[in-house]
Amino acid sequence: MTETLLLRGGLLYDGTGAPPRAADLLVQDGRVARIQPELPPMPEAREIDARGCWVTPGFIDIHTHYDAEVALSPGLKESVRHGVTSVVLGSCSISFVASEAEDCADMFTRVEALPRERVLPVLRQIKTWNDPAGWRAWLERQPLGPNVAAFLGHSDLRCRAMGLLRSVDRRLRPNEDELGLMKRLLGEALDIGMLGMSSMTNPWDRLDGDRAWSAPLPSVFARGAERRALEALLRERGAVNQSAPNLVTRVNVLGMVLASAALGRRPLKTTLITMMDLKADPYVHALTRTLAWLANRVLGGDFRWQALPVPFELFYDGMDSVLFEEFPAGQAIRDLARDPAGRTLALRDPAWRARFRNDMNRRLSPRVWHRDLADTLILDCPDPSTVHKSFAQVAADRGADVVDTFVDLLAEHDRALRWTTTLANHRPERLLQIMAEPDVLIGFADSGAHLRNMAFYNFPLRMLKRVHEAGSNSPLTVEAAIHRLSAEPARWFNLDAGTLHEGARADLVVIDPSRLDDSIEQAVLAPFPELGEGFDRLVNRGSATRSVLVAGQEVVVDGQPLPTLGSRRTGSFLEARVG
Repeated sequence: MTETLLLRGGLLYDGTGAPPRAADLLVQDGRVARIQPELPPMPEAREIDARGCWVTPGFIDIHTHYDAEVALSPGLKESVRHGVTSVVLGSCSISFVASEAEDCADMFTRVEALPRERVLPVLRQIKTWNDPAGWRAWLERQPLGPNVAAFLGHSDLRCRAMGLLRSVDRRLRPNEDELGLMKRLLGEALDIGMLGMSSMTNPWDRLDGDRAWSAPLPSVFARGAERRALEALLRERGAVNQSAPNLVTRVNVLGMVLASAALGRRPLKTTLITMMDLKADPYVHALTRTLAWLANRVLGGDFRWQALPVPFELFYDGMDSVLFEEFPAGQAIRDLARDPAGRTLALRDPAWRARFRNDMNRRLSPRVWHRDLADTLILDCPDPSTVHKSFAQVAADRGADVVDTFVDLLAEHDRALRWTTTLANHRPERLLQIMAEPDVLIGFADSGAHLRNMAFYNFPLRMLKRVHEAGSNSPLTVEAAIHRLSAEPARWFNLDAGTLHEGARADLVVIDPSRLDDSIEQAVLAPFPELGEGFDRLVNRGSATRSVLVAGQEVVVDGQPLPTLGSRRTGSFLEARVG
């Protein structure tokens, strides 16, 4: 049973993009019962004062890696506190559906920067299933905070069918039985309402564990015939293919655009990561726009980039970031993550340093990290003389070369050297343009992953702040921005979410626009005891949420999760309505 709630005096945005209207909203039995300009007093209803606030649908985080956290802390509080009431799991070819516990851990932990020693024991304890129905049955027993939708990961499928070692052997292809098993499991996933399949072609993402340490994810090794067989099933069912192009060469994105095309057949719904305004490549935004135009306007596809509507700021503990995988010398050091002494020796090795310098200074290679050591900020270091300076400033202080200084600091301090830089979305006017791109889905927060590297849990509020502040200079109105964060992704993914109307599920947010200030831009380290004593993660603490409801139950008040969030079930599994 849920209580009856009456939201008084708010400015209601229904999620459709229609202009807002002043209205009261009544919640009964977990649904929106009535919306009227002024509802009469109701003794049975608890009132929530929404005067001066926006009342909006709950937001949707379309790209998360909460697959582990939904087992460790199913309230998913860091998203819900900022108004996210629905999340999508199983991104980037990794899900916990079909493979054995150790296989899932090895595919997930290095890629998503979570401690394997914590994730693997949890998976061994809970994982009694090896198919989509079993995974959903387990999920239905969890005290979910938000609603959950999910992809089935191609790496998960491939590992289950071929075994981990065979699935990462580039000489091998799945035999008929193995491909048949993949197709059967994908069909079962679609039968239970999963969104489709997530895949991966970018070789940066690499395995953890002792058996195939540092091999790329299994999905990377799939050949065209395998991908086409699975995509044909997605196309037939109207399901989604989520993927990422090879960021080293970028060439295969053209094949992905062609695969999405209609060309006398049903288009393949395709979403790729990611549209950004990269510092390292200011032309990539125009390229991604052109490819989307080609896919949708010329080839009749149903293609969407994913885009993060905030500056892409990353934090590093030494070299602990997947971005060092984009060039060979960085990958070599990342491969030594489990050997601190060996890593220190490698950092001091003249031959490695020469390769690293060449990689850092190579200008013509595709890149995501700008590799400009002047565009950095040291946040913490055992040497206090370096703190609040860039690596270039420290090098100037020492009268040394900047790359040598960077490597010297890494060799001396390793993970105790914490620093930050912004990779993309640094130009406000260009970022507003990306938010308004018609061939974009707003998301790519990577929530639940890279816990010490990034914190974009509150991206919807930060997007609304930018649109609200820009006013008439914004290409989006506030109502259009809310539509992009709620009903638009829900409709594209075929989910029953994202709008406020009578009869709708009461997933909603009360936002105080006066709190859409610079406090919500900050990321801070906070304890995450579910991953062990002393483990801190980056989170967003400033919040403009006056109240958050999931299925009519209030779970957040004044930006603070209530104690019941994660101890009683409020969220549901969201089935994709495809066919």
